[in-house]
Amino acid sequence: MTGLAGLSQEVILAAFLAFCRVGACFMIMPGFSSARVPMQVRLFTSIAVTIGLLAFLWDRIYPFVDPRPQFLLPMIASELLIGGLIGAMTRLYMEALRFIGAAMAMLIGFNTSGGTAIEEAEPQGPMTEIIAFSALLLLFALDFHHEVLRALVSSYQIAPPNVLFNPQAALVNVTDTLSETFFLVVRLGSPFIAYAILVNLTVGFVNKLTPQIPVYFIAQPAIIGGGIALFYLAVATLLSLFTDGFVDLTLARS
Repeated sequence: MTGLAGLSQEVILAAFLAFCRVGACFMIMPGFSSARVPMQVRLFTSIAVTIGLLAFLWDRIYPFVDPRPQFLLPMIASELLIGGLIGAMTRLYMEALRFIGAAMAMLIGFNTSGGTAIEEAEPQGPMTEIIAFSALLLLFALDFHHEVLRALVSSYQIAPPNVLFNPQAALVNVTDTLSETFFLVVRLGSPFIAYAILVNLTVGFVNKLTPQIPVYFIAQPAIIGGGIALFYLAVATLLSLFTDGFVDLTLARS
């Protein structure tokens, strides 16, 4: 009976350690961490995914389970940090898209006040919200959450439970992700940057030629209309390149 009780305790601890990494990832990753998703749904989704992944991860988790507090508590903290780091990688990618979406709206003069957001609790502009929500919907339609689960499974090869969280390696991953996502979203928004430069230069030259006429205020509706037309033509390619870059980033980090 004592051996059976010890075995049951180690089984529960192994499942809990897996839940710590999966749950921390789901708590931060886009989509599942949305304020519109009830907490109970997030909790039971994390539990279900943990149970499903245990079939693949059992041999990588169970041998390292140690019920002694001096070993178990650091292991739990490490699992939470590793799972949070994986979720943060995808979160940073979506936040970069929101950043360039807000920049695009500002560049074409469509920077209206933020309204009720669809996914997040913070108010966002209409163009930013359209881009962010469309990209998230497209990622789920293309099973990006499967890539995140694959990254979670692969993470046990790099960082098994007995290897504690490495802050230096995590900082390197974060900085590399920020660098890659920044250059990617700048390339995605480059047509709008070029459009804003050309239009504002043109309006500035015209205003110098006819200073008596407030050319900027007269041309503002045309600038916004041209920017919206450019957005209509470019949004499909923008979202396609964004999803391709997300998959490449996830596979590279896994």
